[in-house]
Formats: sequence, structure tokens, C-alpha cells
Amino acid sequence: MSAAWDSADHPTPVSVGPLGWVLMLLRGMTLATVVLVGLVILLAIRLIERPLYGQGRPVTPHITQIVCKIAFWIMGLRRAVIGTPMRHRGAVVANHTSWLDIFSLNAAQRIYFVSKSEVASWPGIGWLAKATGTLFIERNPKHARKQTEVFQRRLLDNHRLLFFPEGTSTDGLQVLPFKTTLFQSFFAPELRDVIWVQPVTVIYTAPDGTDPRFYGWWGDMSFGGHLLRTLASLRQGQVTTIYHNPLAVADFENRKALAQACEAQVRAAHPSGGIATPNPAELR
Repeated sequence: MSAAWDSADHPTPVSVGPLGWVLMLLRGMTLATVVLVGLVILLAIRLIERPLYGQGRPVTPHITQIVCKIAFWIMGLRRAVIGTPMRHRGAVVANHTSWLDIFSLNAAQRIYFVSKSEVASWPGIGWLAKATGTLFIERNPKHARKQTEVFQRRLLDNHRLLFFPEGTSTDGLQVLPFKTTLFQSFFAPELRDVIWVQPVTVIYTAPDGTDPRFYGWWGDMSFGGHLLRTLASLRQGQVTTIYHNPLAVADFENRKALAQACEAQVRAAHPSGGIATPNPAELR
């Protein structure tokens, strides 16, 4: 399990007033209902989809997209999309700020997340991740060959995989160095000449008058606490998703060159220039 990025300077806890509690309850109950109904519909359709298409999912990803778009409307968080999600076969890589990235990236295109294996056992989240086709991996060099084979099968089945090369979420004000391990899978002989990778920059604008790191989720912050704080906010900000030009894997000599090119695009579009002071553990 990789270490979480952290900062000695944590934001001041946000106090929630009476109206905030009401908003939290209303938004929380509505969001839970939408997610549950969407999951039931998805699983029902998957019962038909699986025998007909196997790994292929021509219908259910659209349900995930709709649910994610509705989620932003419920939370009052504005969305902006710049650029065009690619139609090439391949993968998407993005900087990682919080669990909100899952909603913002799913809302824009049909994708399948690549996640650490521990997430599969998380209450609630793990179940949702499995239902939506998340690919779980172990960050262990011993399993590199097996994971490359799984990547190949999913990519050749036209699954557009998305992962966060930073390996951890942050405060949203920076971009950490991209780890290169997962990029190696794209250089398998069966994939190199047919796979593209699209870098994506995700930017959060905090609500007026709040800490710029309002939507960041890092260190030992709990998911529950972060979720409740987000739902209780009287004012919401915006998430901007910037889709850069896709990169052909065949144009790069190795995984490090490809990872550096992706990182450079993501970093250049970030408001802060992506300046980061990473933990030494994050550079492994």
C-alpha cells in the first residue's frame, strides 16, 4: 500500500451551522437514493449485458455517466469541460485531488478506473467500484506480469482505463511526480502500436471565502468527514476538467518518456503550474 501524501499545514476545520446540517441531510439522502437506484438499474442491465457481450459494456457505462452528472447537480458543484475526451483505444491519466475526481471524470466519458486492491474491500465504495467495472491492482512488482496481461485484455476489449499516476490524492494545489510503473503495460507488443494515452488536468475552484484546498483530500482525512463537509457547504465552487491531446504510445521510447510527457501536459495546465514538494515515499 502506498503512503498518502500529507502536509504539515492542514486547513482550519469548517464549522457547520443549522442550515448546513439541513443541506447535508437533504443532499446526502438524495445523492444516496440516486446512487442506489442507478446501481440497481446497472446491475439489472448487466445481467443481460454480460451473457451477450462478456467484458464489453455497451450500455451500463452510460448509467454511470448519468448518475455522476446528477450527483454534481445535487451537490451544487459546477462543472466545466475543456477539450474533447479521446475516442482512441487506450487509457486516460489525471492528477488526483479527491473522491470527487471519480464523479467528474466519469461524467465526461465512458471510462473504467484502475484502483489499488484495498479499495475492493472498502464498505460501500468497494461494491460500487466492482459494479462499475473498476480494475483492481496490487502495487507489487511480483504481480507486474499478471497485471500487464489484465491490462492487455481490458484495453483490447476497448475498455478505456483511467488511473492516477501520482499514486495518492492531494490538496488540489499541486501535481505530484508521476509514477511510471503502470505505463509499462502500454509497451507490450500487442498494445504499443494501437494504444493512445490522454492526459487530463482536473482543477477545483473552492467556494468563495473558503480555503483554496477546500476540495482536497489527503493525509489522514476520513472519507466520511470530507463527504459531509462537502455536502454541508452553503456555497459550492467548480471543477474544471481539461482534456489534452492524446499521445500515441508508439511515439515514445519507453514508459518514463511517456509518463514525463503526460505529467508535463497535466502540470502545465494547472493554475499553480503544478509546483510540488513531494514526500520522498511518493517518489518510489
